[in-house]
Amino acid sequence: MPTLVLASQSASRRAMLDAAGVVHEALPALVDEASAKESLLAEGTSPRDLADALAELKALKVSRMAPQALVLGGDSLVALDDGSLLDKPESREQARDHLQRMSGKTHDLYSAAVIAEGGRPVWRHVDRARLHVRPLSETFIESYLDLEWPAIAGCVGCFRIEGPGVQLFHRTEGSHFTILGMPLLPILDYLRTRGMMPK
Repeated sequence: MPTLVLASQSASRRAMLDAAGVVHEALPALVDEASAKESLLAEGTSPRDLADALAELKALKVSRMAPQALVLGGDSLVALDDGSLLDKPESREQARDHLQRMSGKTHDLYSAAVIAEGGRPVWRHVDRARLHVRPLSETFIESYLDLEWPAIAGCVGCFRIEGPGVQLFHRTEGSHFTILGMPLLPILDYLRTRGMMPK
């Protein structure tokens, strides 16, 4: 029976697997996401395919180190309706800018998962959620950042939906797990086909 390795140190992804009763180990992929993203965007890769490619990159990197395991790579990205993408904020000022750009608008959040085995991808799934951000006042943004920065530095979209980040939205469409950062239900389906979860 292969073991499951999560190619990430994401607390949210680990918490989802733990809560679902999925036994796993975590091993960060340590890939140069910025360079990979820049190269893929230069080729005209769509936001959906970009999330998929980055998830695969992480899964393959760790799979080469643990070829007997099933390695789960994941990636999430936010695409604004004007076509621009938001990366993880590198500073409080950048987080403020992202929140201002998101204020009163709708955006797509893509969460991709790729499972690799023996250094090659064997399963993949990309899910999309639509997030409707309410108009955010400058006062709210500053108080929100006082509360959540720097905890949201690693969060695309500057929010933790399971915490105060839920206050950003007046409506969400799509799987809650996708919004948390991983299409969990399809992953569980695949693990059941591999005999790693009870049917």
